[in-house]
Amino acid sequence: MKAMVLDGINLPLTVKFTKKPTLKANEALVRINAAALNRRDFWIQKGQYAGLRFPIILGSDGAGVVEEVGSESESVWIGKEVIMNPSLNWGDNEAAQSADFNILGLPQDGTFAEYVKIPVQNLYNIPAHLTTIEAAAIPLGGLTAWRALFSRAKLKKGEKVLVVGVGGGVATFVLQWAIHAGAEVYVTSGKKHKIAKAIDIGAKAGVLYTDKDWAEKIKPEAGFDVIVDSALGKGFTHHVDLARPGGRIVFFGGTASGDLPELNARKIFWKQLSIFGSTMGSPKDFNEMIAFVNKHQIKPIVDSVYPLEHAEEAIRKMDHSDQFGKIILKVD
Repeated sequence: MKAMVLDGINLPLTVKFTKKPTLKANEALVRINAAALNRRDFWIQKGQYAGLRFPIILGSDGAGVVEEVGSESESVWIGKEVIMNPSLNWGDNEAAQSADFNILGLPQDGTFAEYVKIPVQNLYNIPAHLTTIEAAAIPLGGLTAWRALFSRAKLKKGEKVLVVGVGGGVATFVLQWAIHAGAEVYVTSGKKHKIAKAIDIGAKAGVLYTDKDWAEKIKPEAGFDVIVDSALGKGFTHHVDLARPGGRIVFFGGTASGDLPELNARKIFWKQLSIFGSTMGSPKDFNEMIAFVNKHQIKPIVDSVYPLEHAEEAIRKMDHSDQFGKIILKVD
């Protein structure tokens, strides 16, 4: 099969022909029609991710058709168009992933290829209102956003939400999920056109986080009920002031620094604030997300579509943070 392979740190993704995956019981072979990039793929290429191994086929998101299954009892899936939950071996504890948890695309080869194997239990029918390209955009980013907003921060209808750094895949899903849940959403970004697009989608207002007084400009009178962040860095210190009493701050990445800055602990306990870490999501989270997408007929924001062979060009676009929404690879 044709695949985009990463042979080492800081090397480009290159086209290679490799063997199709071989199946065990309870696994499915999916012919990929579309795959999506995530920031995770970028960090793996940079060597800034745990558990690196090479060569590796990256890609956690994908949609396609089931061609083969590992046991006859699962043959009902053959021929069905599916998306895949890339969260593997979550475990039985809804509160946190197990020690065996991993994500499709490392250590197991991922979706930047003509075929991928996946546990049958991770297969989901493509929502009927979505194209294959739209469906491929959802899994990792959508799931991460879902758990952060609903399983961790317990977002409720009518609450005020701040999405920090809108434009990337996960942040764009946070924006969409929150709007459809009936929240009042505000955003920050480093680029004016991304703020304008977020407002077109339904955000109430937005500011440039590059402005020195951005926190003063964005704060509603009573503060935010939920703040969702993926950058960390010095800007995180403002969240304690921006949150209203009883507010929840949730983060799922560290693209700016990887560390929390020094925070005013007195404000945290006096305002009864909660700070949550979040990673990916459980099968329950994924089920609830897909039900939500179907109920509200939500279509993910797709920034651009590249042929599979142009995966290196696509990941360089992500490197420059030019996208708003998901970058897709189409597999012919």
